[in-house]
Amino acid sequence: MVFVYIIVLYFLYSLISGVVLFSFHQHKKSQYVNEHKTERFFGDQASQDRVALVEKRYESGLARINLIENAQETLDISYFMISPGLADSIFHTCIVNAADRGVQVRILLDGVSNRMIGKKKDIVYSYVEHPNIQLKFYEPFDMWRPWTWNNRLHDKIIIVDQKLAMVGGRNIGDKYFAPVGLDGATNDRDVVVVNTDINAFENSAISKVKEYYNYVWNHAFSKPLITTLTQKQQKLGQRKLFDLRKLYHVLDESKPSFFQQEINWMEKSLPAKKVTFIHNPIDRFNKEPWVWYEISRLMKKAKDSILIQSPYIIPTKDMRHHLNKGNLSVNEVKAVTNSLAASPNLMAYSGYRRFRKKLVSSGIDVYEFQGPTESYHTKSFIFDNRISLVGSFNLDPRSAYLSTEIMLVIDSEEFASQMKNEIDRIIHYNSLLVKEDGSYAPHPDVIERVVPRVKSLMTCVLTGVTRFGERLL
Repeated sequence: MVFVYIIVLYFLYSLISGVVLFSFHQHKKSQYVNEHKTERFFGDQASQDRVALVEKRYESGLARINLIENAQETLDISYFMISPGLADSIFHTCIVNAADRGVQVRILLDGVSNRMIGKKKDIVYSYVEHPNIQLKFYEPFDMWRPWTWNNRLHDKIIIVDQKLAMVGGRNIGDKYFAPVGLDGATNDRDVVVVNTDINAFENSAISKVKEYYNYVWNHAFSKPLITTLTQKQQKLGQRKLFDLRKLYHVLDESKPSFFQQEINWMEKSLPAKKVTFIHNPIDRFNKEPWVWYEISRLMKKAKDSILIQSPYIIPTKDMRHHLNKGNLSVNEVKAVTNSLAASPNLMAYSGYRRFRKKLVSSGIDVYEFQGPTESYHTKSFIFDNRISLVGSFNLDPRSAYLSTEIMLVIDSEEFASQMKNEIDRIIHYNSLLVKEDGSYAPHPDVIERVVPRVKSLMTCVLTGVTRFGERLL
């Protein structure tokens, strides 16, 4: 009986400090808006940074391998989630191969969603055992401090020396790099920044990405789980390093198209007038919404059009204000997101479901990707066919107030046109326009996908539940 009381008390403690508290806590207010003018996103001449759009799943996997293979001195990596499978095996083998070449590697992973548990603990031991690899976890799970559970590292970054940096929304997992036709595949988008002047590194956006990475890496929230290995752990780590090195050679022989691919990032990239890196502050509890500040100000500044792509849209009160066409100066606002048929995240969709009709009635053209065998995890914005944003920020309260989030702001009409073509393709060939009554406008070439009854019922139930914890979605 005492045990039951302890469990109940712990549940209440977790509910209050890990959920309820966030409904009342007010974020800090700083001079961020006054100190960061929107005009800084616009350039009047060619920047030393060029930008390459990485869109397709398979291509994005090859791009990551190529970036790691290109590292000569330093390799800084940050990810929210690494899921078991072929993709994560390749990822780890490439990292060890780079470290064996003498590259100094730093890896920063979210402390809850990293999947480095069970058999994967050997990876942790192997990295600790390797002299050229450092591994840290951002805000590791702490059962006694539930308020830390919502402080998640949502960044996705790869920085190669001072030359290249990839920022986007993809995690590491087979579904993000799956070939065409695989059920359950997840589509996303990355940008590779190419610094064309190494001698003026401080003027490149990559220097700001690096500066941010160093800040998070050195922050008190980022910790190594293990600093000293036991003899048993050392042996397990050494064995894992041996296995990863062996696997690299096996994969190199069996899947040669994965490795040593020549990718000319200069030729692949497009010119930009300005590339700017933005991010959320590093705080527990509710953060000041720096990234949302920037997005909302760009929305207000836009004169012609706004194009949004987000895997789900769960607007806060301030977001609803800015997503109301009557409060904007633009002629057109389009948003594309997942339909219920396509969405793999029912919790998030249940939050979006409450606002579907309201978003449409506010004057936004909302398109829903039909799937149903694929979904979109992409987070992007285009303003006036000139300013583009790509990164990790979902249009929801969690990205605004809780998680670390990063975005690249790119002033390039060429890049905006290329990305717009990709989003238009999704809209025109795979999506349906939502009408004010919540039904779809007919489309001659796109079929409304049937939603399984169980999925529909679960979403209805979750919609009633999640409305009380919407700020955590």
